[in-house]
Amino acid sequence: MIADLSLYLVTDPVLCGDRGVVETVRRAVDGGVRIVQLRDKQATDAEITVQLVELSEAIDGRALLLVNDRLDAALAARSLGARVDGVHLGQGDASVLRARAELGPDALIGLTANTLEHLAAVAALPSGTVDYLGVGVIRPTSTKPDHPPALGVEGFRAIAVASPLPCVAIGGVGIDDVATLRRVGAAGVAVVSALCAAPDPASAAAAFLSEWRSAGIPRVLSIAGSDPSGGAGIQADLKSIAANGGYGMAAVTALTAQNTQGVRDVHVPPADFLRAQLDAISEDIVVDAVKIGMLADADVIRVVADWLDAVHPPIVVLDPVMVATSGDRLLDADAESALARLLARAHLVTPNLPELAVLTGRAVDGWDDALTAAQDLSQRIGVAVLVKGGHLPGDDVPDALVDASRGGLREFGGTRISTENTHGTGCSLSAALATRLARGDGPVDAVSSARDWLRGSLRASGALHVGRGRGPVNHFSALWESGGVSRPSPEEVRTDWWEAIAPHRAGIDDLPFIRALAAGTLDRAPFLFYLQQDALYLREYARVLAEASRRAPTSAEQAFWADSARGAIAGELELHASWLTPQRRADDAIFAADPAPSTTAYLDHLRSVAFGGDYAELVAAVLPCFWLYADLGRRLHAGELDAAALDPEHPYADWLATYADPAFEEATERAIEYTMRAASAADAPGRARMLRAFEISSAHELAFFAAP
Repeated sequence: MIADLSLYLVTDPVLCGDRGVVETVRRAVDGGVRIVQLRDKQATDAEITVQLVELSEAIDGRALLLVNDRLDAALAARSLGARVDGVHLGQGDASVLRARAELGPDALIGLTANTLEHLAAVAALPSGTVDYLGVGVIRPTSTKPDHPPALGVEGFRAIAVASPLPCVAIGGVGIDDVATLRRVGAAGVAVVSALCAAPDPASAAAAFLSEWRSAGIPRVLSIAGSDPSGGAGIQADLKSIAANGGYGMAAVTALTAQNTQGVRDVHVPPADFLRAQLDAISEDIVVDAVKIGMLADADVIRVVADWLDAVHPPIVVLDPVMVATSGDRLLDADAESALARLLARAHLVTPNLPELAVLTGRAVDGWDDALTAAQDLSQRIGVAVLVKGGHLPGDDVPDALVDASRGGLREFGGTRISTENTHGTGCSLSAALATRLARGDGPVDAVSSARDWLRGSLRASGALHVGRGRGPVNHFSALWESGGVSRPSPEEVRTDWWEAIAPHRAGIDDLPFIRALAAGTLDRAPFLFYLQQDALYLREYARVLAEASRRAPTSAEQAFWADSARGAIAGELELHASWLTPQRRADDAIFAADPAPSTTAYLDHLRSVAFGGDYAELVAAVLPCFWLYADLGRRLHAGELDAAALDPEHPYADWLATYADPAFEEATERAIEYTMRAASAADAPGRARMLRAFEISSAHELAFFAAP
């Protein structure tokens, strides 16, 4: 089985505090941590062994358990029955060759690497000795005082690109770094203080995982039957996964001979062959989510249950295919009993009303009774239930998300869509839900967006003209039909984005540096510090603007970004030089300062988007440097933050005038126009990535102004 390295917790007993390591780990795994590394440099091997046994019980197979350095303790804990999946070793720790020999071929072994020279040493090892590299530190961190120099995002990228093994980013990783690190090649992020010291490790882990998921394309596995007509089963699932932004895979549980008018025959391959399919996938590919559909008999169900217990996928959506459209039961008593036991291994179950009646063992009479039944089922199995109201009479077809463990009930209203093309709607919805959850959506948002997509696919189903019975939905209608996607106008995007960064704008206004700059009371030292950092920033920002010019889709945009890059060097740096050097020239002397952490972080973000994002994301990332400066400069020059700004004797008057310059205002409007146009034309996932890049840059602007 290939390891899911996405969210990796490294323990620290001091940061865990009174809550303790075991309880911290338990909660973090509840929130989605996939790997736990026990690290305690002060404990003895005997104490580490005891902790490993306790952690093994707390984790209960839901995440992989490693230990830092202590190979002998890992072996001792294994001898006591603990599930210890491997070790992580430093360059000076126990030999990885000994670890592999002692722990066996199935153990997970990680090795620290923070230089390209370390990669050469790894390459010299026998194949299969090491499974992944822990690369860092990314930023300075107090949890490991003797750490090597910080790599930053660019340093990490250089190692990840050259590495023959998956690389986990470690050291000073914050939640705002997660998406960037994934885009530059991280196979996962290792977190210490942000989880160990969090008031609620489960919520903190869930937030990190959401960031990770939103930055990538999820790999979603459908375990279901085959429909040769393409409307249901794995064929519908694969279309749904792709339409909702995922990469689809399939393990076939049954072969059917069917079309839009009905099922003629079913062949169930041996259950061992299903297990072979599942193992082939999970031994090579990290599975981000699983959708389970038709499971023909008890043997098939038991194979799926055993595989889930071995792999523990982070998201499992189960569509309990139990009742035919005719009302006939599709499973015998043994299979129904096995399926009932499988429910607890899911995270979300999606029954229609007849299936809900079978699962609860009682009749379901009307929508209110369906909600009560779903509440009872959720309470009994400890899993969220999406109960679907399509079998209700009348035009109202509500759905409801019920999660008894969290006390949640969310209803989603809707009117019946007039169409006979309903073949495979249950398959399609559950596959879409698995994909949306794997992309980082919360349960309510996932249900809402998946329903919207499915209802649009139902409305457009008539255009397909497939079959003479109940036809399929039009999974790709939003992609195929011109005008099929409702996109916001550039003006709407502009309003929404400006409002989205309102907290950052207010934070900038309230900074002591900005207030003193406005009043003319700012000391010279912090202002010169700011100019030195701004000079370092502008030199690299110009390179990012040049990359935007290189990628621009039109000649006008190409010329604009190129001219902006030139202006950052030839215009703005000349003004910096007038303050920073006696010669008043923009030569290397103005770049003599060391970059502050805020400068490094901001530039790392911009470079990572320039490297890993598309043109639209890139212009969204560079926009705050135009927009926020123009807005702030105009208001400072006009005296809106302090009346002293109107004083012609203001010590920083020439500086304030730069950003209130009409030419800069015009350039800013052009930058906004090009970015908003790109956002309006983008699909929803692309627009979300643009907004994320824009928001992160805005947060870095706040940190940059705060640094002096």
